[in-house]
Amino acid sequence: MKPIVSSAGTVTNEVFGRAYERGDRPALVDLHGGLVYSYRRLVTEVTRAASGMVRRGARREQVVGVHVSTACAQTLAVHTVLAAGGVAAPLDPRLSGAELAERLSECDARTLITTPDLAPLSLRAVEESRVRQVIAFGSVVDTIDFEDLLNLEPAPLPTIDARLQDALVLSGGRRMGQAELLARMAELDERVKLSESDVVLATWKPDDGCDLIALVGLAVLSGALVVAAATSDAVDLPGTKHDFGVTVVTGPGGGFERL
Repeated sequence: MKPIVSSAGTVTNEVFGRAYERGDRPALVDLHGGLVYSYRRLVTEVTRAASGMVRRGARREQVVGVHVSTACAQTLAVHTVLAAGGVAAPLDPRLSGAELAERLSECDARTLITTPDLAPLSLRAVEESRVRQVIAFGSVVDTIDFEDLLNLEPAPLPTIDARLQDALVLSGGRRMGQAELLARMAELDERVKLSESDVVLATWKPDDGCDLIALVGLAVLSGALVVAAATSDAVDLPGTKHDFGVTVVTGPGGGFERL
């Protein structure tokens, strides 16, 4: 079944507008988790999971915390939230339990998305917040499995005005609108002009900022392939560059560099 389409001009529409027609071409390889997502699988899971969140009561502009450890999980979580009409709050996985609880309360999150390795900390933190449901990428006690969202009866995604809708709540409480996130993606692209023939090696890890989100979104929009390999994973970066035919790498201070 072809996934439900989001409103025109939104981040979801801009990033995934051509994803389904790109079919089984690889879009995202996460070396940390050993996962490979094709364009069709990526857009299908994002939109079906967003539909599942709507079925479970997600409301437009509701804040959802994203406390995950991999680029793949962050991509799925953030774009699922945006497609469901929500606002994603990326959370640094290095936060302590008390810091995480404080951030969740500050942004008034009602849902939290996490990964199994961070789930114990996430579940402790939500006890001190207004979070009412926790979604995990896997089977974790006291959470909703992300896979279960994909199997719910499809529901229409909300109509969103991208000029007014927020996309992210960043550290310090700063809100980034959908149009601003798209502008950040364009800014990252100024030096390299990504195309469908590019392979991007991303060594940034999820944090409480927007750059990794903008990077992956830009690459998917452009039809490129992202290979996510955080340097802390002790990945053989020279070998990875060779094996995947990497053409663009992320710079340590932000931005891209073409090889």
